[in-house]
Amino acid sequence: MLMAHPTVLRTLVERYEALRALADQYGAEGVEVGGGVDPRIRQQLQDTVYTLCVSTGTREIGPALAAARDHMERSAFAADDVAPAHREAA
Repeated sequence: MLMAHPTVLRTLVERYEALRALADQYGAEGVEVGGGVDPRIRQQLQDTVYTLCVSTGTREIGPALAAARDHMERSAFAADDVAPAHREAA
């Protein structure tokens, strides 16, 4: 299966985590004043979840995050393996 580039996945994971934290904070504050999560934040979070799921071939955010992190980690190890050989050629 094709997987998004690790940089794209990293950006999506970071965006998801930031939006999730904002939604949690906003939601906690909104409960006291009878509000809720800003619809714009909710939509951005839903869009990010959807993109992460599509990018990782999953249907739920938990497995999507796990797949993204696994792919980023494997790519980092692969880059470490290639880097020394690349330096010697330079």
